[in-house]
Amino acid sequence: MRLIAVGRLKDGPERALLERYQQRLNPKLEMIEVAEGRGAPVEIKRREAQALLACLPTNALVVALDEGGERPDSVMFSQRLETWLGSARPLCFLIGGAEGLDATVMARSDTSLSLGPMTWPHMLVRGLLAEQLYRARAISTGHPYHRAGRP
Repeated sequence: MRLIAVGRLKDGPERALLERYQQRLNPKLEMIEVAEGRGAPVEIKRREAQALLACLPTNALVVALDEGGERPDSVMFSQRLETWLGSARPLCFLIGGAEGLDATVMARSDTSLSLGPMTWPHMLVRGLLAEQLYRARAISTGHPYHRAGRP
């Protein structure tokens, strides 16, 4: 699995959170960072889109993180992740910059995923996604990390 994101994650709690779940995940989550775009918002999105798309393998299964994306619960996400991993296509998650994802990225994506209706800092989203990937894998393997049925 690959996580391709705009911006460079600095040392701090966001990096520590991401690395904690990267170490636990199987299959591993490779992190690829692309430079933030410069200029007017439209130009920023265009440049970031080019950089994100350039990192994708030709036959990648692409999941864009977008506030308008699907909002599955943890069990549904686990099922979806297992389907994606079984597709024999490289699985890539894309996180845009502060301006969001360009229409070209959304058009290339196989699906989009939302972490909920609230706005999250882009650097924090990396760790949140990694935790949800770990939780999804724990669900699929029957590991007790996910405590289903709690009130």
